[in-house]
Amino acid sequence: MAITAAMIKELRVSTGAGMMDCKKTLIEADGDMERAVELLREKGLAKAAKKAGRLASEGIVESYIHGGRIGVLVEVNSETDFVAKNDEFKQFVKDVAMQIAASNPQYISREEVPQGELEKEKEILRNQALNEGKPEKIVDKMVEGRIEKHYKEICLLEQPFIKDSDVTVGELLTAKIAKIGENLSIRRFARFEVGEGLEKKEENFAEEVAKQINK
Repeated sequence: MAITAAMIKELRVSTGAGMMDCKKTLIEADGDMERAVELLREKGLAKAAKKAGRLASEGIVESYIHGGRIGVLVEVNSETDFVAKNDEFKQFVKDVAMQIAASNPQYISREEVPQGELEKEKEILRNQALNEGKPEKIVDKMVEGRIEKHYKEICLLEQPFIKDSDVTVGELLTAKIAKIGENLSIRRFARFEVGEGLEKKEENFAEEVAKQINK
């Protein structure tokens, strides 16, 4: 099938991949746009996996303040100072800061969750399932399923991205690594909310942040 400039442009717009990569992939997919998108994603994941072990010690610290009520500081690292000044990288870091403000993660990845905390959560979930009258033989499977849901609530990389719930923050990070061409790493963050830990009237500032972002 003949590959046209219009097809290449369409694939570039939908994936963000380079022109030559789009052309080669369309040829490989014999003009099948859906298959070409899949191939580019597969290639991107492979490239990102190769870069994941490389040292990323440059980068930026970004701040985000929402209405004077929620504040976030986040450090995202890149391999070079050149990429740290890249507009796409800086936008990604801003998006991560807003994600933290809106979704209030406790950890970056599931590997950071303390084993003791995880075991305690499993015990609570197991007791909940038993109290719901679930058969003992399926309780363990239910607990594992609920633990996966728990990870999505407390771990930044597991959370659905606030601007596109079809991808997680981890998947977005992988896509950026593949596109930018360097290893990127969300190293650490701090989130502050006015009155946090103090007795106060019920207000959901995180929900408010999410609404503002999605307007």
